[in-house]
Order: sequence, then structure tokens, then C-alpha cells
Amino acid sequence: TTETLAGRAAVLKLMPLTNREILGRPESPFPWEPGYGIPRGKPLSGPALWENFTRGYYPEPVSEPGRDIPLWHASYLQTYLERDVRTIRQAGDLTLFQSFLRALAARSAQLVNFTDIGRDLGVAANTIRAWVSVLEATYQIIILRPYYADVGKRLVKTPKVYFVDTGTLCNLAGLKDPEHAALGPMGGSIIETAVVSEIFKTMLNRGEEPRIHFWRTSTGTEVDIIVEHERKLVPIEVKLSSTPSPAMASGIKALKALLGDRVAPGYLVHPGDVRLPLGDGVVALPFSYL
Repeated sequence: TTETLAGRAAVLKLMPLTNREILGRPESPFPWEPGYGIPRGKPLSGPALWENFTRGYYPEPVSEPGRDIPLWHASYLQTYLERDVRTIRQAGDLTLFQSFLRALAARSAQLVNFTDIGRDLGVAANTIRAWVSVLEATYQIIILRPYYADVGKRLVKTPKVYFVDTGTLCNLAGLKDPEHAALGPMGGSIIETAVVSEIFKTMLNRGEEPRIHFWRTSTGTEVDIIVEHERKLVPIEVKLSSTPSPAMASGIKALKALLGDRVAPGYLVHPGDVRLPLGDGVVALPFSYL
């Protein structure tokens, strides 16, 4: 006889490892959740943190420190393209698809305009949208859509794109050296990608549907990440500077002025090692305290 699995089957989406899993505290709550405690010991920062970002969070590179990391990522990408992408319609020319991946990597953590990418590659915008859907369906990228508050302020409607793995991002961007990643023009995008990915992966591991957005007005005032939590909005700014200051949280202040009590205390996440209250209900946190 055949039996239905209805009510007995659970589908879990397995992503690259989270930072909390690597640190041996996979169950630890986020700073805005009950039960959060500041982790013991000095937070990971500086070259060691950027080494993690360039290496990425897939189990093999994490568990085998002696591996040739660029070679592993190149092989992974090749396998992904040949095995996964070929099975999905509309991927078309794989060489062109690879160029598209690199173009998208250059825009990680930015507003993404499909028409612009299509123009650069000589591909129709609809094809670019189809390819983005392929990447999202195969968990290579995260699409963050803007948060719309029901107030009369002109907001940006364009989505932002993030790679799920910072190692994949760095490989596609040709960044093999942690120092180049940290000090180069993509440094801010890499750490912002790492923060979005950590939140997204942790929520999926719990079996939750990530409810993450960003907020940006037409004049450029923005909050990098907004997490919906218990009917409140948790605003998170991500900065490349290891010396956070209150001025860096101006977007959070603007959001609070607009939405008042709907906005929970906020966080400014950075690659340094200081935890610091910045005033106005905002705390600066090292990445590994997230």
C-alpha cells in the first residue's frame, strides 16, 4: 500500500554554514530576541574575519583549512553551472550566464537594475529576470525587497541583490586575498552581504520564512536591513568602518522619526571588535556578535 507523508514530512533548505554554527553556538538568538547574551571572548575581527569572508561558509572550505580556496570555488561554480543550471530552462549560453554572474557579483548589496545588466551584456531584461529567478531558486542569491510603510513618502521600489555565500561573491569578483577584499571598493558590499546572509541562513535553519527588507527614500536616506520581528521593525545598518559613530546611524534615526514605536532598537554591525551604545536606541555590534 502507498501511504501519504502529509503531516509527517518536513522540507528543510540546507544553506552554507552560519557564523554561529562555525563558532559552536548554532542555537544562539539574535541580539533583538529574548535570551540573547553577549558571546564570551574577543569577537573575530580584522584579517581573521576577512579570511572567513573570502573563504566563504560552505562546509568543505571551512572544515579543510589547507584547501586551495580559489580552486574549490572555481570547481563549485563549474559544477553548479553544468549540473544545476543546465537542468533549468532559459539558462541558455553558459559562458554568457557566467558573465552575468560576474556582473551580478559586482552589484551585490546594491539596488539591481535588470535593464542595465542586460544592456551591458547584450541580453534582454526579461532574460536577466529569468536568470535571476534561476539563482534565487537554487539558493545562490537573496533578493531583498523594499519595505513600504503606509506613509506618504516617496520610496525606492527597486530590489537589492545579495549572494548567499561571501566566498562565491569574492571568487566571482576576483578577490582571492582577504586584504584586497577588505580594503578594495567592494569591502562594504562584502560585509553587508555577510550580515544579510547570516540572518537569512539562521532563519531558514529554524524553519522560518525570512522577513527581511531594506528601506530607502527617493532622496537616498536608507536603512540597509529591516527585520520584521513580533510586529516590530528591527533596523540594521552595516558599516565597513571598525570605529562606529552615532552619525553612521542617521538612517535608523530617520526611520524612527517616520514610524515611531513600530521601530525597535537598532543595530550598527561592523567588522571591528567594539560593542558600543551609540544613543537613540542604537548599539554598535561586531559582526560575530550578531
